[in-house]
Amino acid sequence: MTATDRSIELIQAAAQAAADKLAHDVIAYDVSDVLSITDAFLLASAPNDRQVKSIVDEIEERLLKELGAKPVRREGDRDARWVLLDYVDIVVHVQHSEERVFYALERLWKDCPEIDLPADAVATRGKAEAHARAQAAEADLDGDLS
Repeated sequence: MTATDRSIELIQAAAQAAADKLAHDVIAYDVSDVLSITDAFLLASAPNDRQVKSIVDEIEERLLKELGAKPVRREGDRDARWVLLDYVDIVVHVQHSEERVFYALERLWKDCPEIDLPADAVATRGKAEAHARAQAAEADLDGDLS
């Protein structure tokens, strides 16, 4: 079994929305062969809570406006460290970069096929690592100035 056309359509729209709000490391997996509760997962991250919220809001707005889809459940809003949007056909995980590294959902789903995403979403790969290096360099620079 593979993800339905509707699931792929939702994933691609959500991935583009995440990329438009500068999400990091956007990736999607077809989990339909291993899970019966959903067809696909979309993973995205951001370096701060505010951006996590912004990405989640944009995904929700875009899927509603363009595809008439509303999540049946939204979890993790209060802390904005890991927000989950459940659309039944797909589940979207937007995580703070620290949670993304700690929970490493990619390792859980690495045997599942990746879903092709829009070029803007693919271009986000590696941005979390680049951001972490820039933050470390900035911290070193601040330390040298003290």
